Amino acid sequence: MSNKIISPCISICKTDPVTGCCYGCARTNEEKKKWKDENISDEWKLENLNKIKSRMQGWQLSSFEESYRHKINKGISLFKKKNLEG
Repeated sequence: MSNKIISPCISICKTDPVTGCCYGCARTNEEKKKWKDENISDEWKLENLNKIKSRMQGWQLSSFEESYRHKINKGISLFKKKNLEG
């Protein structure tokens, strides 16, 4: 098995009622379920990361990329870190 691909969840878990995608990570509920499936391939996860980024633009995309990068490097999303620091 290759390096673990970190979930794109950045702890902003609210679904847009119009698109059905999460405001934080732009995944659908079905995509969120697949990420939790331990049998899903790394290839699917990488494709999904590209797909969800293509759904975002402007501040949402830059905010996601900053927080996701922080999560990969530090093990916690920026949003969660700020909430814990209060």
